Amino acid sequence: MASWTSIPTELKLFVVSLLSVDDVDALAKTNQASYQACVPARFRSIKLSDFTALCRFLENVPRSYCTSIETLELTTHDEDIFAPTHVSLRERSDAVIALLAACPRLSSLNLRVAGSLDPVVVTPFPSLFNLKQLSISNVSTEDTSPLSERLAVAIAASCKNLQDLSLDRITRSELHAPELQGVPYIPLVRGDTDVPDHPLLGSDLRLPSLLRIPTLRKLTIRDTHLGDEHWSTTPIACRLEVLDLGSCYHENEDFNRTCTERIMAAVGPTVDEFSLTTAVSNPKLFAKPSETPLQKLRKLHITPFFPVDSVVETISNLAGSPIETLSMQCYEDDVVDVCTALEEFLAIKIERGSEFYEKLKRIDVSVTAAGYSATEEEVEERKKAAKRLQDFCRQLRLSSGVEGYGIPQRPVASSRRASMSFAVEVGVCATKTASPAPTPRNAKVRSMTIY
Repeated sequence: MASWTSIPTELKLFVVSLLSVDDVDALAKTNQASYQACVPARFRSIKLSDFTALCRFLENVPRSYCTSIETLELTTHDEDIFAPTHVSLRERSDAVIALLAACPRLSSLNLRVAGSLDPVVVTPFPSLFNLKQLSISNVSTEDTSPLSERLAVAIAASCKNLQDLSLDRITRSELHAPELQGVPYIPLVRGDTDVPDHPLLGSDLRLPSLLRIPTLRKLTIRDTHLGDEHWSTTPIACRLEVLDLGSCYHENEDFNRTCTERIMAAVGPTVDEFSLTTAVSNPKLFAKPSETPLQKLRKLHITPFFPVDSVVETISNLAGSPIETLSMQCYEDDVVDVCTALEEFLAIKIERGSEFYEKLKRIDVSVTAAGYSATEEEVEERKKAAKRLQDFCRQLRLSSGVEGYGIPQRPVASSRRASMSFAVEVGVCATKTASPAPTPRNAKVRSMTIY
């Protein structure tokens, strides 16, 4: 039989791909040939937790190993964000450029920054042809260290095949938001005119210009001011399938709702899945199938930040869309209120007849742990609320299931009449308290974290 050292490299790589992370590390220590065979698996997913880790990686890892990187979580700030630093923005940006330029296979990038970077950081992105998922988040406060929308848009638009974009805590540029000048509670970025013009967008590097990226399919924007009226007038070149909009904590609920509805109306015709943080109060626009711009919306997700008092109204106002799946995430404190709201919605469903939400097949409720132990009375109250919701579904001959709270029951067959088909799956679980499932030994999970 052929020994391990004599078999072809392709077979070695295949064998390594079947091993667990610990086994890969153990095999890599046996000899030089095994180490080389393990390089693609060991460097497929890299996490650099701060700027020091980035510098150490560049100093100690051969550039040839970087060609194996497919997933990268890159942090450009120091371990202590608020500590004084002698490192300039240009030095941090040059380090990012050096790493990205060596990663031609990179498909997913999570870029975490504390404020802005030098505009030169845009340089390597046009060459990352495999980059399809990009996340840019500002982990610092906007008042002291803002991240300009111009830089974020320039980076995103420079990615040739970008499909999934997530932006978190991006700050409006004074250049594109003159109406906000002098508003004391809205942070603005000044002096960002040095961001170079983009070949497609020119100098129009405002957030709504993201809709001009033709390859974009999923857009997530959180904790960002969305008040730019150009969301309504920007020519749309993409076909968004998933839209996830958060609210701006500098503005009130009415303002955030107006911004959300404006963007929904602009990109709605192609959206299949939508995540909602603010209420929707415009029934004339979204409640009728013949008028709603959300003609293809099948999955609606409501986040835990959503006002519970607006659940029934918002769901009802979106009745014009062919929604099949409704998922709600809430905090443990809101379990009773959310279950009650869903019961009220189901009562409206009965009252309005089969045409109201006729496509709905599933309702999911997940619970985010509150971080403290609830009393026995609170737990019992939540179980009763979940069971009432489940019983309501069963009385309507709806398929239902409750996990975490309530008593699991066998699904009840729904009506055979297609026009009356209405399947509901209610799953209530504490997502942060569940124990992680054991990792199979042949799991293809490859990661490395450098501190």
